[in-house]
Amino acid sequence: MYYILVNGTHLKGKQLKKFDDTLAVFEKAGKEYKIYKTFRRGDAKKFTEEITSSGHCGTVIAMGGDGTLHDVINGFKDFENFDLGLIPFGTGNDFAEGAGIPLNHIEAAETIIYGRTRNIDFIELSSGLRSINSVGMGIDVDVLKRTYSSGEKGKGKYLKALIVSLANFKSCNFTVKYDGKEEKHFGLIAAVGNGKYFGGGIKIFPDAKIDDGLLDVIIVDFISKARIPAAFAKLMAGRVDKIKKVTFVKTKEVTFVHEAENFTIQAEGELYDNVPLEAHIVEGKLRLYLDRI
Repeated sequence: MYYILVNGTHLKGKQLKKFDDTLAVFEKAGKEYKIYKTFRRGDAKKFTEEITSSGHCGTVIAMGGDGTLHDVINGFKDFENFDLGLIPFGTGNDFAEGAGIPLNHIEAAETIIYGRTRNIDFIELSSGLRSINSVGMGIDVDVLKRTYSSGEKGKGKYLKALIVSLANFKSCNFTVKYDGKEEKHFGLIAAVGNGKYFGGGIKIFPDAKIDDGLLDVIIVDFISKARIPAAFAKLMAGRVDKIKKVTFVKTKEVTFVHEAENFTIQAEGELYDNVPLEAHIVEGKLRLYLDRI
C-alpha cells in the first residue's frame, strides 16, 4: 500500500493538475494508494505516526517540499515495515535535489513504483527532533524569518532574504564540541548537513552524502561587510569551501552551545525556539526510494 501525504493548500490550478497526473501513474501501474491531505504544520507528522504504528507495511510518500518531508521523518515509528518515497511538490526541494530524486513529479512517482530503495542516514538531536537534510542556527534562521514574514512566493524569496540578512545580521558567540575537541567561535552560521543544499538551492554542504554515516558540519566565522560581496558570490556558485574563515568537519556527533539565553534553530526550514543543537547521525535506518531500475 502507498500512503500519499500531500499539502492540501497547494492543490489548486496547475498544482492540482500535476497531482492528478501523478495519481494516474499509480493507477496505470495498478497500485493501491490512500491520500492524506495536510493543511497545517504537524499534520504530516500525525498522519505518519498513525500509518507507521498500524502494524501494516507499505510506503509513506511525502508529496511536497522540505517542510512536508521534515514532518514525515519526525512521524516515522516503524522503520522495518515502511519505506519512504518522495515526490517533490513544494517551493523548496533541497533534499530531493541533493539526493538525486527527480524533480519532475511523474519521474519521481515512477522511481517509487518501479525503482528500489536504498538505506540512508538522518540527523537526530538530543531532544528527539529529526532532520533528514540540515539543521542549523545563525544567519540561516534570520533568512527564514525574513522569508516567512515577507509573504512572497517562489524560490526567489530565499535569495532576497539572504541578501538582506548578509548586510544586516550580527554574528553570535557559540562553542562547538566534536571528536573530543572544544572550540569557541564568533560566527555567522553553524549548521549540520545530511543533504547538500539548503535555502532554496544553495550548495552549502558540497561533499555531503546521505549514506556515508557522517554529519557534515559547517561553521562560518565573522566576515566583514567589505568581504561579504565576494563571499556571497562564492556561496551562490557552490564554492562555500573557498570562503575564508570557514570550517568544515565530518563527524558522527556534534554539539553547539549558544551563549544567548534565547535562540532559534531551523530544521528543513522549520523553526524551533531554544531546542539544543546536539546532533548525531542515525546510520542507514531509513529506506528511501532513490534508484530507478
